[in-house]
Amino acid sequence: MDKLSLTALARQQLKLAATSSSGRSSQTVFGGHTRHLRQTVVALLAGHELGEHDSPGEATIQVLSGQLQLVAGNDVWKGSAGDLIVIPAVRHSVSAIEDVAFLLTVAK
Repeated sequence: MDKLSLTALARQQLKLAATSSSGRSSQTVFGGHTRHLRQTVVALLAGHELGEHDSPGEATIQVLSGQLQLVAGNDVWKGSAGDLIVIPAVRHSVSAIEDVAFLLTVAK
């Protein structure tokens, strides 16, 4: 059994995002392309976004720190530390209201 600190990974990814021209960084912590479940810690600096993209399947965002906004069509959800957002099965985008780190869980 493996144990990881999501808090420490979130801090690390935010530091890496700060040095990236894209203002983002991510690390898969479980699963991958060969598994049904994938969990990735994603960091976005304030004002940056993951542009509109198709839904990867069943997915959730668990906000670890900071604040974000998820937009799908006319629907908008804001999330802050401790919130869990179910990602709709439609095109959507995620933007950082403030520096944010979140756990993206995708089941294919």
